[in-house]
Amino acid sequence: MKKLLLLIILFNIQVYSQNNDYTKKAQSIDSTIETLYSVISGDKGVERDWNLFKYLFHKDAKLIPSRTNEEGKTGARFMSPDEYIDGSGKWLFENGFHEKEIGRTTERFGNIVHVFSSYESFRTKTDTKPFARGINSIQLLYDGDRWWILNVYWMAENNKNIIPKKYIF
Repeated sequence: MKKLLLLIILFNIQVYSQNNDYTKKAQSIDSTIETLYSVISGDKGVERDWNLFKYLFHKDAKLIPSRTNEEGKTGARFMSPDEYIDGSGKWLFENGFHEKEIGRTTERFGNIVHVFSSYESFRTKTDTKPFARGINSIQLLYDGDRWWILNVYWMAENNKNIIPKKYIF
């Protein structure tokens, strides 16, 4: 009986500790953005911490990639965090993906924040030339306890839309 009680206590301590670790990841704007970049990054064959990824997002959050097709028409795709994981998780695992922030502009009014975050994408940590660059438009909400990502809306750089120097560190 004592062993069972000890096992239950240790399990609860471990679960509580993990929640504390996640809590620290969304305590500031910086920690939230840094965690977003780090949680989707990893080498080929490395599983992402999708529980941490989902922890960053409000229950109604959206991830919204935009692109211009061959006909010149620009559109957007709206995904929940779970839909993003379903659509991109396997590709990230099989190919490797590291996203590095290369610039940030932050605007705040009360409990709402808009972060314009420029990025470069690499297959491995040791790559020196990115295979993609772009800008993430990230909206956040502070609820009095922590930051929530409401939306990540992004566009990859292309030959018609080069990231302006003012958006790079």
